[in-house]
Amino acid sequence: MKIRVIGGGPAGLFYAYLMKRDDPSHDIVVYERDPENATYGWGVVFSDVALNFVRDIAPEVYDAMTHNQVVFDEMAVVHQATHVTLAHNTFHRMARIDLLKALHQQCRKVGVSIEFDSKVEDVAQLGECDLVVAADGANSAIRTKYKEFFEPELDVRPNMLAWYGTTQLFQALSLIFRQNEDGLVISHTYQFSPTHSTFLVEVDPETFRKAGLDRMSEAESLAYCEKVFADDLKGHKLLSNKSNWFQYTIVKNKRWHYKNIVLLGDALRTGHPSVGSGTRLALQDSIALYEAFKMCGADVPSMLAKFVEIRQPGSDSLQKAAIKSTEWYEHLGPKLHLDPISFAYDYVTRSGRVDHAEVRKRDPELAAAYEKLHPEVLETVGAAK
Repeated sequence: MKIRVIGGGPAGLFYAYLMKRDDPSHDIVVYERDPENATYGWGVVFSDVALNFVRDIAPEVYDAMTHNQVVFDEMAVVHQATHVTLAHNTFHRMARIDLLKALHQQCRKVGVSIEFDSKVEDVAQLGECDLVVAADGANSAIRTKYKEFFEPELDVRPNMLAWYGTTQLFQALSLIFRQNEDGLVISHTYQFSPTHSTFLVEVDPETFRKAGLDRMSEAESLAYCEKVFADDLKGHKLLSNKSNWFQYTIVKNKRWHYKNIVLLGDALRTGHPSVGSGTRLALQDSIALYEAFKMCGADVPSMLAKFVEIRQPGSDSLQKAAIKSTEWYEHLGPKLHLDPISFAYDYVTRSGRVDHAEVRKRDPELAAAYEKLHPEVLETVGAAK
């Protein structure tokens, strides 16, 4: 098959690798708009489950991806200046640039051609080909070009976010909630390398305006956030990498493919940084599209229909959980009076998919502490039995 992939992120690269490894006669080119060593994030994070599917289908890619990873087994929620540890939450963290380099290396080993600094906004630029994979991100130019066919739904969320890094090492994946005279400022932070942590800051629109962040420069915003989280940063600085404020867009598409064009990764559907699922979703998309080819061969219409059949249930389920998580952060006002244990418990159960019996399995210490404060919850456990 002659396959052209638009977008050199994890979704496009992993799909190209799987197809070329399967059959070296495939003619596969990946077009990436940015230079080879450019990346505008900091770290990425995976659960054990999220990496297992990569290891199962491509152990060599798993080994390359995890070569420079760091792994820790806990989370922490910081509320009212009190740390509540959430046990048994193993997360694999790595630099986004290291992940991309590992995928570049694996693609080149099997003969995938990657063209950097190549911006493709219309499939007409590609000439005749059997399959076009549009993996060009949440702001996909290809999806926009053919929006009347894909029928995207773009839900711009109200909270503002800025993606920083820091040399302060947060071994626990930490969710820090700090209140000041302007309102509530939230940090999502985790160590992703021996020397750096990701430090994502989130604020609601009212706090954003009251603090004057809407009028500040990038440097002024960074300084403001350093001051808010001074107790957590312990003298370390925040680091910027084009760390401007943005609103997250939750992307959905009524149709996933049109003619021989198929959407993958963030172009198809986004999760949300609060659940760290974007890269996981992208890699699972790649696997599903590859598996559809294995079932249907080069019959492109059948392959794309099979891709939707395989992938949509799991994709929709994870996105629903991501939306619930997003909404939890957007409506925290009534919860801020909660004591730290109750607040952390509310966080753990925010998706609606985790009940008290499940909390007991995952984190007995948190469950016991919550039961002491809220003994009435024991009645729900008894009722479930």
